[in-house]
Amino acid sequence: MQKQIGEPILTADRITLAFGGVTALNGISFEIRRHEILAMIGPNGAGKTSMLNVINGFYHPQGGTITWKGQIRRRMRPYHAAAQGIARTFQNVALFKGMTTLDNIMTGRLLQMRRNFLWQAIHFGPAEQEELAHRARVERIIDFLEIQAIRKTLVGQLPYGLQKRVELGRALAMEPELLLLDEPMAGMNVEEKEDMCRFILDVNDEFGTTIALIEHDMSVVMDISDRVVVLDYGRKIADGPPDKVRTDPEVIAAYLGEA
Repeated sequence: MQKQIGEPILTADRITLAFGGVTALNGISFEIRRHEILAMIGPNGAGKTSMLNVINGFYHPQGGTITWKGQIRRRMRPYHAAAQGIARTFQNVALFKGMTTLDNIMTGRLLQMRRNFLWQAIHFGPAEQEELAHRARVERIIDFLEIQAIRKTLVGQLPYGLQKRVELGRALAMEPELLLLDEPMAGMNVEEKEDMCRFILDVNDEFGTTIALIEHDMSVVMDISDRVVVLDYGRKIADGPPDKVRTDPEVIAAYLGEA
């Protein structure tokens, strides 16, 4: 059955971001549509991570607007973005290395917890019931990502590929509507990449999560993405289906150089 792509869940309109005299993003416009997998590609320094940082509120652009589910966002902070359904992973793994896999993924449930600090400290009655419900959700994610064997292992003792999978699990624990993945397969071997591709496709299919990812492996991008946005030196040079983008002369020139 063909996947149904919905209406835009997020719209970036003429986003401009500069650091001193350096323009990282120059009038970037694109949409992320509900239930799609959007890949953002481009050479190093093209502005891809800066764009994700604008979407999740870490950077505030000097020009343009971000519209999230029909509402224009102004001066959004990362914790506001997280509370509204936008989760994020990073180029470099950002986990609590001295905590177990289970506890790291549990931190993704913090925004879902309704009992206050006092109830949590007492850990009795409603607070205990709430924690059990959150743990059950986390255990389902652990099963989904096939990391049952490392649930009690300290994250700092895990190989890099498994740490990236734990980070994905923590993001999924937030139950996001939009999942931003910044180079989720960087540093992985072929087998680890195949596993991560499968999990990304399953998250999109089974959970219905909209995904925007940055990735340098073109075979991965062409295999799993529904649409590709290409940036080069802070400009958008292409936007469309993978088969169309891969044959675009400007995209080819950006990656391979012009003769």
